[in-house]
Amino acid sequence: MTAPQTAGLPRMMLEPGETRVFLPGFVRTLTRLGLAVKLEEGYGGRAGLSLFDYRHGTEAVRTCTRAESLRQDLVFLLRAPRLEDVDLLGPDACLISMLHFPTRPRRVQMLRERGLRAISLDSIESDAGVRLVENMRAVAWNGMDVAFAALREDRDDRFAGGAEPVRVLILGSGLIGRHAVDAATKLGNVARNRAYMDAGGAGVIVLCAGRNLTANGAAMRMLFERTDILVDATQRSDPSRPVVPNDWLGWLPGHAVIADLAVDPYTLDTVPPVVRGIEGIPQGNLDKYLFRPDDADWMVTIPAAVPSRHRRTVVSCYSWPGIHAVECMEHYARQLAPMLEPLVRKGYDDLSPDGEFFERALYRASLRGWIAAAGDPG
Repeated sequence: MTAPQTAGLPRMMLEPGETRVFLPGFVRTLTRLGLAVKLEEGYGGRAGLSLFDYRHGTEAVRTCTRAESLRQDLVFLLRAPRLEDVDLLGPDACLISMLHFPTRPRRVQMLRERGLRAISLDSIESDAGVRLVENMRAVAWNGMDVAFAALREDRDDRFAGGAEPVRVLILGSGLIGRHAVDAATKLGNVARNRAYMDAGGAGVIVLCAGRNLTANGAAMRMLFERTDILVDATQRSDPSRPVVPNDWLGWLPGHAVIADLAVDPYTLDTVPPVVRGIEGIPQGNLDKYLFRPDDADWMVTIPAAVPSRHRRTVVSCYSWPGIHAVECMEHYARQLAPMLEPLVRKGYDDLSPDGEFFERALYRASLRGWIAAAGDPG
């Protein structure tokens, strides 16, 4: 692949609630770098945007078919494409998407078998291992907002003056976990917190448990029995094992809410398999992210082999930042902007682990960089 000349932006053909698209400002950045941009017909329509908004007076932006948008040199698609879209990628295309290499081994294998070029946005990291394209604050705040709303719907008495403090247990102290602590102390929503304080609410107690505690069943039981909201913000070194076995959910009070912020998948037919951090809970999306214990859709995303007898209300969304779509995409555009110049200048094949800062980060996030780091040439 030589230095790219074109960029394709296909629509995300996912649930109706997914309205995120790369915004006109991001497209103008691409054209200023000399790229001709092909938008799939209707791109931005769900967000109220038109071709006029994207063109901004330049002929470098045009519409095309979905297949053509996937054949461009650089293909920007925020969420991972469907299999049929992968098969439409051009032989010289480079897919730039949230591909989640660590927890999607089948996806990695599929891309390898097809000899495709790919950069995983969620794997773009600094030399110190800090993610450069992320929206962890939105993951935490949006998820905690929904969790507190669900708790209040069931137990409004916990939010009245004189009630005991609301107790939140957060599993994981990484970036999501730290933002979740901040969000939880404010009931997931600044306005809700203000009303709570004005009503004389007793406050929120937030506890955070790391991996040196989560394996201690006796200690976890004591914590679970007094937990109103249990939060999974873990990043596991071994995704084949849950942090919380399903049996442990029986220790939670009946009114407890589980806030799934990690949102890992179930992929049982890989070696090793990938399971969810909290065993036996469903995975939601932007169309449905609240599941009550008797929800008819509870088992839709849970394989039959996974224990799920113990249930509590769950809030889970594959794309928590997408709840506020425009703010999310403005955030990603700011983070991606400094990486586009080295990508356009060098092209995928010439990215080097010895290049400048952003080039090194892009190389490590590339499929070939991932394979090299794994030491698996086959």
